[in-house]
Amino acid sequence: MIFDMHMHIEEGTSLPWQMSAEDCIRAMDEAGVERSAVMTLTDLPGLNPQGLELIAAACERFPDRLYGFVRLNPAHLETSKQLLKQAVTDLGFKGLKLHPVSTLQHPGGAATIELIRLAGELGVPTLFHCGDEPLSTPLSIAQAAAACPDSTIILGHMGGYFHVDEALDVAEELPNIILETSAMPYPDKIRTAVERIGAERVVFGSDGPVSSPALEKQKVVISSLGDQAAGLVLGGNAETLLRLAA
Repeated sequence: MIFDMHMHIEEGTSLPWQMSAEDCIRAMDEAGVERSAVMTLTDLPGLNPQGLELIAAACERFPDRLYGFVRLNPAHLETSKQLLKQAVTDLGFKGLKLHPVSTLQHPGGAATIELIRLAGELGVPTLFHCGDEPLSTPLSIAQAAAACPDSTIILGHMGGYFHVDEALDVAEELPNIILETSAMPYPDKIRTAVERIGAERVVFGSDGPVSSPALEKQKVVISSLGDQAAGLVLGGNAETLLRLAA
């Protein structure tokens, strides 16, 4: 079973990337991906006020293939907490997505930490955009991971182009950090991550439609992890992390 931990569904905004639920499934099928975590490209509350309903409808239309993550802005803390509770407890969402670049909220800020802790209490992980921009570097997100040891934090893009080694360092230091492979251009760094922190703490993601699921999957394949480790990275870890039935 191949699980993509990072795909987007977005419709009706001015963003250059648009993807319907049907487009998402089509891209998954072309890449040989059975299941995906899906989230909007916009933060709630914000540009697309129907974002929660959009993801919920997609997951309802394609059960056992799409699993919702709710993308929130910690600056609107009370509203975001209510939306997180609704998403997880009422709609069956499987995670929280935070994008410090779009929200301008530092990962170590009090509001962000409170939201991450709530996600942990609800039993779901937090997926961060983690790249090269200010507020999104691994060292910035490490502050949140250190403050929330009972919450699982996924570093989407595992540091981007220029902060991959930094992502490896913080993951080695903080056991609640998981590295996600999307839009990070170095297959050998995936193998290094498995060697340094263990295959159980690395997950495959594509960031579709921003990146190609088929291309991102191939990046994991050519990293030469071996069958057992590749099986964990490409899907087994997601099953465990999101508490999915096999």
